[in-house]
Amino acid sequence: MVDVPLGSTGVVAAPDVEDVELYHPHSWVTKYVFSQDAKIIAIQYSFVALSVGLIALVLSWLMRLQLGFPGVFSFIDANAYYQFITMHGMMMVVYVLTALFLGGFGNYLIPLMIGARDMVFPYVNMLSFWIYLLAVLILVASFFVPGGPTGAGWTLYPPQAITTGTPGGQEWGIILMLVSLMVFIIGFTMGGLNYVVTVLQARARGMTLMRMPLTVWGIFTASFMALLAFPALFVGAVMMLFDRTLGTSFFMPAMVEMGQPLDRNGGSPLLFQHLFWFFGHPEVYIVALPAFGIVSDLISTHARRNIFGYRMMVWALLAIGALSFIVWAHHMYVSGMNPYFGFFFATTTLIIAVPTAIKVYNWILTLWRGDIHLTVPMLFALAFIVTFVNGGLTGLFLGNVVVDVPLSDTMFVVAHFHMVMGVAPILVIFGAIYHWYPKVTGRMLNDGLGKLHFWVTFLGAYAIFFPMHYLGLIGIPRRYHDIADMAFVPPSAHTLNAFITIVALIVGAAQLVFVFNLFWSLRYGRVAGGNPWRATTLEWQTPETPPPHGNWGKDLPVVYRWAYDYSVPGADQDFLPQNQPGLTRAIPEPGHG
Repeated sequence: MVDVPLGSTGVVAAPDVEDVELYHPHSWVTKYVFSQDAKIIAIQYSFVALSVGLIALVLSWLMRLQLGFPGVFSFIDANAYYQFITMHGMMMVVYVLTALFLGGFGNYLIPLMIGARDMVFPYVNMLSFWIYLLAVLILVASFFVPGGPTGAGWTLYPPQAITTGTPGGQEWGIILMLVSLMVFIIGFTMGGLNYVVTVLQARARGMTLMRMPLTVWGIFTASFMALLAFPALFVGAVMMLFDRTLGTSFFMPAMVEMGQPLDRNGGSPLLFQHLFWFFGHPEVYIVALPAFGIVSDLISTHARRNIFGYRMMVWALLAIGALSFIVWAHHMYVSGMNPYFGFFFATTTLIIAVPTAIKVYNWILTLWRGDIHLTVPMLFALAFIVTFVNGGLTGLFLGNVVVDVPLSDTMFVVAHFHMVMGVAPILVIFGAIYHWYPKVTGRMLNDGLGKLHFWVTFLGAYAIFFPMHYLGLIGIPRRYHDIADMAFVPPSAHTLNAFITIVALIVGAAQLVFVFNLFWSLRYGRVAGGNPWRATTLEWQTPETPPPHGNWGKDLPVVYRWAYDYSVPGADQDFLPQNQPGLTRAIPEPGHG
């Protein structure tokens, strides 16, 4: 490390853009309901997304009751089971995880972390939330229409998604699902453009791109990816809606149904799979990249160490974002493809593991010899690393064609997918809420309840999904409503299914402890102060906590250093805020950030 006097590289440049005049609300309604303040919009996004998550949790309970105790609950018939699967999957992937990471954390953290007063398009930001809420209401409405919601599976593969025999296929279920997705994508496009333009145009003086916290980099990259990936799902939804309502044949081949030929021909079901997974695999990283960024900030803050290899971490984020667009067909090995294509997609799948592994190594090296504080946010961050590595290792299995084909329709895929795309990002969401709740509310969450919530959630998640790998390896199929009478299923599988169901009920109930903690601490939590974690990033340096409309009072902050000046030799305290001038700053040697 070399100490360089701050300012030796030049004076902080004058602002390129003059400070903007904010919209000021004139009533309670325009302040808290139709709000144009990104922080209020973030809370609205988060509240709706967490509410949808609780619905999805109940649906997963119902599925597990059927799998663990088949035939006991008569109201869970085959149609209901497939409807629960479909709605649980789509709700969690799109309406919970995407909305929370981008709409929730993106709205709250981007302006604060880059030193802006608000998003650059506040009115459009407000519209994006209300369109998201409309999409959620359309989706939930499908529970109340004749025939119920669609039971096509969360991937909505045609032709079965829109034919007789599939729940909701010839009724309103599939129509409402497709319309809801289209509305969601319209709303997200408004939000995503806002996030990208705000990061590029509204940064405070001195906040260069390479001084931004990795949380902002993760959300920024994911938003850019989503703007490129969601249109594929949008056109796929439009085309399937036309197939269902207008009788077109984009995805409908010549078919015979119940002995009668359908008046369709020439469509390609594989075309929809390509469109869906061209969105679907980037979607994994649209959720993962904000999680990567948040975990980087949690680890650095709670280990009191500068992030190891900052530039490498940024470039790894960008590399993952780019590579995620050329791996989609590894979801389609079982649909049949030229072996050369299989080789290409297997290779790109293994290559994308390289920048991901770089991030894991850098997290571990950040922790190395750090002053680690095992706070609740840190526990969730460490649990994420372990879980993402475990889930990623099983992904290496499934990325290879010869291994994936026999495992593809088994519970092994369910276990892998939930470790990577379910448990891991949800651990980050919890860690982030425990970390930033004091900034949002001015009060700390209860530490004892937080640790109880963590350990039940973490250990319970492994008790649920580790045994599923075994079930998959012995050939237990996924998507089956009832496996009780299958001759090849050993007794151990039935015992394990019952065990998994009981644990899932316990882990689900533990989330009520978290919900209670959120509301109880709002009134009775310990007063946090402005910077309870002694963090360096700008959101902890606001004049008031919670930050008021406009964030920064009269003057915007000026940034003098990167986001990770922890434990700097010779400094008076073990952190140097980004907006603190006039001290020597430790400049990491090349390769160390």
